[in-house]
Amino acid sequence: LMIRIGTLGAARITPRALMYPAVDEPRVHVAAVAARDRQRAEDFARQFNIGRVHDDYADVIADDSLDAIYIPLPITAHRQWTLAALAAGKHVLCEKSFASNAAEAQEMADAARSSKLTVMDAFHYRYHPMFHRAVAICRSGELGDIQRIEARFHAPVASRTEDIRMHYETAGGVTMDIGCYPVSWVRHLAGEEPEVTSAEAITGPPDVDLYLTADMKFQGGAVATIYGDMRADAGFTATATVTGDKGTMTLQNPLVPQVGHALTVTAGGHNRTEQFDRRSTYGYQLDAFCDAVAGGPRPLTDADEAVNQMKAIDACYLAAGLRLRGEN
Repeated sequence: LMIRIGTLGAARITPRALMYPAVDEPRVHVAAVAARDRQRAEDFARQFNIGRVHDDYADVIADDSLDAIYIPLPITAHRQWTLAALAAGKHVLCEKSFASNAAEAQEMADAARSSKLTVMDAFHYRYHPMFHRAVAICRSGELGDIQRIEARFHAPVASRTEDIRMHYETAGGVTMDIGCYPVSWVRHLAGEEPEVTSAEAITGPPDVDLYLTADMKFQGGAVATIYGDMRADAGFTATATVTGDKGTMTLQNPLVPQVGHALTVTAGGHNRTEQFDRRSTYGYQLDAFCDAVAGGPRPLTDADEAVNQMKAIDACYLAAGLRLRGEN
């Protein structure tokens, strides 16, 4: 099965998330591109040997030679183009955050269900052996009953005022782009959906969170705290720590373990560090997308999972006293 993919736009993430992994994925051919301006699309097509340049996104969607669409557009455009792709009978790999809010995500998930097509929320880390192992350790009982999870992702963005993450109109805010990872990490490590009990945010532009921390609790008794920080002076940090009544596990860089990582477990008087292969998270993600399109297992981050993720993000915003993204 050869999956012919069209990409909507030539965003910064596209080479890492699609073009480079596609080189090593014999089931994928990136066959078409359109961008906001045609010259940009042509430059991108030349750089990555993409055969067809379309005038606009709608033409990519309408291209009958394509099986799937990759959507790396601003979050506010995800709903429109996911729905359009599904209506055209095409599978979708959509960058995170999946939608502006949970209501949009639900509409997309409903369309995915009725179309019986694959729709995948591009939380690439979820497909890497490091995170599979972390989840298995949490479920194994080695740490005992999970009591507390702490997760943080900090990366400087705020000095770039032109960045779409700095504008409410493009569903900007740290929790949509950076803090969404800690939200996702704690949900999957706990294996349950959280109740957000409190949150605090520091905003820059109106309604745009530059820093947000939220406290959560889970039915199983665990509590969690997440931190997202994109202030100009934020130093890069991506960590998650799970504390149980029998031990502790720390994940260093579950985000992109291909650039260096460690999984450390302290339990039963012993301390060990596990390491995993350095293959890209995006490569594993593309494998999972291909498998699902070919009728294999549903992706771990399918559209229904994306709805739960967006519900948790919405709850963080509401608890912090901020507007949901996508509100007029």
